[in-house]
Amino acid sequence: MSQLIRLTDIQTTHRDLIGDDYYDPTGKAAYGASEEKIGKIDGALVESTTGRIRYLIVDVGGWFSSKEVLVPAGLARIVGDDVFFDTLTKSQVEAMEEYDHDYEYSYNEQAEKDRKAFVADTVPAAERFDVKEEAYKAPNTLELLEERLTVNKDRIVAGLVNVSKHVVTENRAVDVELEEEHAHIERNEVNRPTDRKIGDDANANSVQVQLEAERANVSKQTYVTEEVNVAKTTERHIQTINETIQREELDVDHDGNVVDLEGNIVNRDGITADDVRAARGK
Repeated sequence: MSQLIRLTDIQTTHRDLIGDDYYDPTGKAAYGASEEKIGKIDGALVESTTGRIRYLIVDVGGWFSSKEVLVPAGLARIVGDDVFFDTLTKSQVEAMEEYDHDYEYSYNEQAEKDRKAFVADTVPAAERFDVKEEAYKAPNTLELLEERLTVNKDRIVAGLVNVSKHVVTENRAVDVELEEEHAHIERNEVNRPTDRKIGDDANANSVQVQLEAERANVSKQTYVTEEVNVAKTTERHIQTINETIQREELDVDHDGNVVDLEGNIVNRDGITADDVRAARGK
């Protein structure tokens, strides 16, 4: 029955088992099913004789106010600084025993508890599954990342066009034909008798004739003489953007074997993330 001890303890007492370049998930963010954040990794349990990680200690404070549980390491998917448990649900965690810092765990005993927890009556039928041996192997799948350029276009003000108008004053002469009346006196000699006496028309000694004349009446009318339309044209040009990007490549030979920096084949049986990182010289 293989005993399990905390990774922090083996770092102090059995550093020869793990070396200086080992994988420590402590402090990384933890995500459950549907990539829901559930808390963080509080450490790991490893075999006392080999140093292989078998369990991750998960603080599930995102689902419960305070609870730590042991999750088989093989259920984890590690991406950068995040640890994903793609099949881990809240009902499964609720059926698990809380991690006891003072208890001495063994691999076989804890594996039996796992098999009961993942098929407990409180777990919905769709979420139950039998825990296989592979679930206790430390994750040996690394996601290779690469950077890609994302270029967005922003519209900026490249220029302003102001169109305005002003008033121009000018003198303009207009010829207008006007009419006016003038008095013209015509005298004709007559010789005919009349019954009127001299003095009878004393009050009619004068005759008033009204003379009329035309006067120019000038007014101003505003007319639209021109319309100005301001339009925009779009010109396209190609701009070359140079940027340095990175990508990760897997160290394998032509037969698919994992190799180290010197080209030596690394045995993949029971390989852990620590082994892969060590094989890559990191």
